[in-house]
Amino acid sequence: MRVLHRWAIGLLLAILVPASVALAAPPERKADLADMVAGTYEGDIISDARGSSKSGVTITVVRTGKNLVEISCDCTRIPKVQIPLERAMDAILAGSGPHVFLIELQRDPRRLSLTIDDASLSVAKQ
Repeated sequence: MRVLHRWAIGLLLAILVPASVALAAPPERKADLADMVAGTYEGDIISDARGSSKSGVTITVVRTGKNLVEISCDCTRIPKVQIPLERAMDAILAGSGPHVFLIELQRDPRRLSLTIDDASLSVAKQ
């Protein structure tokens, strides 16, 4: 009888443990605008209220939340910022705030136009 009891408990555990592990796994999330634009971009500062134009800057766009990205630049004049995104027709743009973020999907989906802290940049996804 003990052998049957142990066998039943073992069988029950074998069934329940994998089921509980499967239930604990987080569901896959649907890709959003931040996923679409995340990556490394290179290009130029085309105007800056505090300094001259500069070629060869690198912008890093990282998804930090649903439709939210963090922008950082290898040029110290450009501060790190977070920008909420939205889609309007064939463009991905800043949903709110003082910064300009624009990708025109029909025109060139790799080209990103940014204005951050009175500096305008034109960069392309690498």
